Amino acid sequence: MSEMPSQQSVFPNLRYAQPGAAVAFLTEAFGFVRHFVVTGADGEVEHAQLRAGSDLIFVSRDRDDDGYELHSPLVLKGGSQNLCVRVADERLDAHQARAEAAGARIVNPVHDSPAGVREYSCVDPERHVWTFSSYAGE
Repeated sequence: MSEMPSQQSVFPNLRYAQPGAAVAFLTEAFGFVRHFVVTGADGEVEHAQLRAGSDLIFVSRDRDDDGYELHSPLVLKGGSQNLCVRVADERLDAHQARAEAAGARIVNPVHDSPAGVREYSCVDPERHVWTFSSYAGE
């Protein structure tokens, strides 16, 4: 069996048309914590790092000239991925209620999944899909 790394190895980087509003939403709805934020000359967020537990999620401004051709699902009129974040089983119901109260659209309420964990999925204002699950990587 291979040893699990003690540090994060994958850093999701999401594009948002309105990254400042996204940072505010993600902290209010999901309880993420601002770790690092860079703003541009116009005062809009260029890049932010948010803590989800001990891990970081990057948020960057959507730009027409993005060299990687990465864009917000809002710009693309749909997404291509889902982010899954661990939330302790006993906190899932309250987490869903908090997300919904902040404006997340619940697309699959808390339920027992076929994989044997509880989870729910929602969509943020720019249509990124998030799943919050008790799955702990076993």
